Amino acid sequence: MSPSHKHVPHDSCPVREVLNRVGDKWSVFIVGLLADGPKRFSELRRTIEGISQRMLTLTLRGLERDGLVTRTLYPTIPPRVEYQLTELGRTLRKPIQSLAKWAQEGAHYGNLFSRSRSGRKKTGKGFNSQEIDMTQDLPRVFNSA
Repeated sequence: MSPSHKHVPHDSCPVREVLNRVGDKWSVFIVGLLADGPKRFSELRRTIEGISQRMLTLTLRGLERDGLVTRTLYPTIPPRVEYQLTELGRTLRKPIQSLAKWAQEGAHYGNLFSRSRSGRKKTGKGFNSQEIDMTQDLPRVFNSA
């Protein structure tokens, strides 16, 4: 069996664990935005085009559960809630910046990303019509980082 076809058990693959935690559509953007400092929920929602309130809530809860984001509630009227990266969350900044750079460079390799989308079925489970354009959106989030 060639090395590319080795079976790696789920529980022994650190890459799979990382991707399970931050490999979804929105986590990368949220981590990127929080890398600049604490943000309120409404600020995150305004900044991330196409994300619903529910999806932002679920993603932030997941990042908090995984120890990547902290949620701070200030006892004001109305209550103010801020989210910020934990020390562990801040360690993701550099790998995500590398991903953003790779995505930007991918735009120069014959529309790498548009080719991978062309074969996708436009309906059915798991498809979202508001796909993130990795060549545009991800580098924009990290250009200031």
